[in-house]
Amino acid sequence: MSAPSTPKADAPKADARIADRKHWMALLVKSPPAVLAALLPDLPEATVLRPAEVGSVMVRGRVGATGAPFNLGEMTVTRCSLHLDGAVGHAWVQGRDKGHAMRAAVVDALMQTPEAEAVRARILVPLAAAARPHATTAPPKPPPPRWSFSPWFGERTNDTGQPDS
Repeated sequence: MSAPSTPKADAPKADARIADRKHWMALLVKSPPAVLAALLPDLPEATVLRPAEVGSVMVRGRVGATGAPFNLGEMTVTRCSLHLDGAVGHAWVQGRDKGHAMRAAVVDALMQTPEAEAVRARILVPLAAAARPHATTAPPKPPPPRWSFSPWFGERTNDTGQPDS
């Protein structure tokens, strides 16, 4: 007879599953819709719980990541939920692409089935490889300003701090 599982014993497994799901969902929603469509051209039969629909969400921010929250503005999103092979897949993607939301929800559902490793190899690994070059290349730094304006008498100075003649 096995020992009953306790919430504390199951917590590391649950935390690992949550972290894994966050990782694959981030890959799916950040991927270009055309790339995801190329990797998953045909959608399997699924019961749609919430059809892909466009809406908006309020984006909030904090000054210095620690200050009081403030409303930054609205962002257009598309959401979708479906039931596939005993699992429920959800997706919220930025923009108005209903196909992107549907494909992301299908992959989310498939990743919760026994087919997860095959789906990871066929879809998630190529998405991660395609995203990697974008994450490592930083935009070039702009050159430093060559001119500054003195607060005294409105005179313009050059890089050495001397008045421009």
